[in-house]
Amino acid sequence: MATTNDLKNGLVLDLDGQLWSVVQFQHVKPGKGGAFVRTTLKNVMSGKVVDRTFNAGTKVETATVDKRSMTYLYREGDDFVFMDSDTYEQVPVPAATVGDGAGYLLENTEAVVAIHDGVPLYVELPTSVELLISHTDPGLQGDRSTGGTKPATLETGATIQVPLFVTTGEKVKVDTRDGRYLGRT
Repeated sequence: MATTNDLKNGLVLDLDGQLWSVVQFQHVKPGKGGAFVRTTLKNVMSGKVVDRTFNAGTKVETATVDKRSMTYLYREGDDFVFMDSDTYEQVPVPAATVGDGAGYLLENTEAVVAIHDGVPLYVELPTSVELLISHTDPGLQGDRSTGGTKPATLETGATIQVPLFVTTGEKVKVDTRDGRYLGRT
């Protein structure tokens, strides 16, 4: 248990049986009436963002979320198997929990897995990864100086948009948050 005075960004709250992460908070002390805390909360599971106001000093239930550095090993059925870097324990994480990040996961990739009561909540990948382009159509002569893009399939199977001058077999840097091309390596 904590009070609203203890709130800080990144703290995970257990409200009505759901886990909410504090994105932003502001203590407000109006000239008339009691002080209150205005918060922006993000649902850990669904990603939904809501604004919620608490009276100052109200007790809120905090959740213990264990963020561990893990290494992705392999895929087994619908699960991605990660290994804890400290204990060497293998943890299966469902594909739904990994989400869109699955398109940027190569074996031996380091990631942060958040666990609450033994259940994986989400996987944080590094902000950028280097991946090999397994297939892309060749760019047309004369198109190399324009700002056009073309689809390219990565070695993980994900498809991203790359500039026309990029060819099959090149390594590119990709932003894991939105699948954006960041450059060649």
